[in-house]
Amino acid sequence: MYPEQIVAPMRQELVNAGFEELRTADAVDAALNAPEGTVLVVVNSVCGCAAGSARPGVRMALEHSAKKPSRLTTVFAGNDAEATSRARSYFAPYPPSSPAMALFKDGKLVHFIERHHIEGRSAQMIAENLKMAFEQFC
Repeated sequence: MYPEQIVAPMRQELVNAGFEELRTADAVDAALNAPEGTVLVVVNSVCGCAAGSARPGVRMALEHSAKKPSRLTTVFAGNDAEATSRARSYFAPYPPSSPAMALFKDGKLVHFIERHHIEGRSAQMIAENLKMAFEQFC
């Protein structure tokens, strides 16, 4: 587990962008069992690709998309273990990865971005990927 004072600014970056933190398994279940609407889940982390591409990319996508998910949520890998584990249980068949992004529509996983699709890519590339998914599913 990372010290909270280290992860707090990383959490806040998404909260400031309108994300709701899911810090328990029950909170994850409540968010992802919604029968209608779209939910974006960002698995946040302390790694460099989260800071350089994932968080900036998701913020860019939200700022520049006409269509957006109805609900924005996040779990923090390495700190909110129970919530992160529960969120990952909804991501099958994708293996655990962080950072990662999952888009759900009407309770079904419809788009997933794994770490290997984030690592080495620019924030703009991540934003474009998400904007296409928002356009298609939101």
